Amino acid sequence: MRSASGSYLPRVLDEELDTLLRAVSAVAVEGAKAVGKTTTASQRASIVHRLDDPGERAVAEADLARIVTATEPLLIDEWQYLPAVWDRVRRAVDDGAPVGRFLLTGSASPVGSGTHSGGGRIVSVRMRPLALAERLTLSPTVSLRELLSGARPKVKGVSSVTLTDYTSEILRSGFPGLRGLSDRPLRAQLDGYLQRVVDRDFPELGHPIRNPTSLRRWMAAYAAATATTTSFEKIRDAATGGEERKPTRSAIAPYRDVLERLFIIDPVPGWKPSRGHIAELALPPKHHLADPALAARLVGASARSLLTGASSGPTIPRDGTLLGALFESLVTLSTRVYAQAAEARVSHFRTHRGDHETDLIVERDDGGVVAIEVKLGATPDADAVRHLTWLSEKLGDELLDRIVVTTGVDAYRRADGIGVVPAALLGP
Repeated sequence: MRSASGSYLPRVLDEELDTLLRAVSAVAVEGAKAVGKTTTASQRASIVHRLDDPGERAVAEADLARIVTATEPLLIDEWQYLPAVWDRVRRAVDDGAPVGRFLLTGSASPVGSGTHSGGGRIVSVRMRPLALAERLTLSPTVSLRELLSGARPKVKGVSSVTLTDYTSEILRSGFPGLRGLSDRPLRAQLDGYLQRVVDRDFPELGHPIRNPTSLRRWMAAYAAATATTTSFEKIRDAATGGEERKPTRSAIAPYRDVLERLFIIDPVPGWKPSRGHIAELALPPKHHLADPALAARLVGASARSLLTGASSGPTIPRDGTLLGALFESLVTLSTRVYAQAAEARVSHFRTHRGDHETDLIVERDDGGVVAIEVKLGATPDADAVRHLTWLSEKLGDELLDRIVVTTGVDAYRRADGIGVVPAALLGP
């Protein structure tokens, strides 16, 4: 990300990238368009080939060998426009390319070409829109990495960020290039981003859209299902409300598949404990878009409608308000950024009948987990505490820590050990 003065502003991903580039020859940075991949990767490259530019792509296609024989750190931007370059880089690594030689960025995952596997040669990392710790001037006081250590660190700090501020952050988006915009210019840019997905990105991945309105309605219904596990049949029905003839599952499936390949939808998988402590798990994913601002725009939400609880977009059953769902999505986005820095995975937990659930499970490789509930309020409610307490009884020492992320002011530990953390104070 660049500041208004043009200087580079650090991202959480920087440390991971630098660590990898000191040890491996090629790293691919993947994520949705406009998350900042090119800017971040460019800080580490001496030469940049932008393959989304038709002229540069034509030159590269004519002489692929010239690209991969560079003697300085090289960035190949939007490599998916010329998939053959991936295999050339792999071969260059096999031939002994020095560490830190290649950076690739991609905004889509090609399929069917046999190219998208580094096979241990190209390490892939995910870049998401800005987390709260990257957006705000307030320094986090609670580290997810420390929570994952199992040391039960002190939870303290005071946040000046209000519910109105969080609502503003949901709508402003975490796309670095849009951070200086507000009101109508911001809405126009988000609309343009979504329109490009329909008009250009789908055709570029081999899926031209015959009925753009149908796709846009499905995306709006998916957005309305943010932070729920609503079935895709119900999302389809919400997208086609009042229509007697519903599109078939096979007709809808490409929407979801392509949007995942474009990193536009970013579902959180259901958690399955590695040691099988809990039976009757429900494993459908929780629905999230890459950025909650896209979800808000798709359903036509505004600050006023969110803060007053007015309805927006297709009707999807959910517990709580749309603002609560979008706040959970903002916290989920941020937690995924912090968890990746700590080499941890993020999922959600729910029993089959819905008796018990936890919004986010952050899991270390050895199976230790931090359980996170997200609540749109200043203090935890009884349900959040009940679910976390039940999970603690089931997992025992495997549960490293329990926190409730809120919109409140103070970070602290309750007498029962549960941490209460304002979202603005949680960081990597």
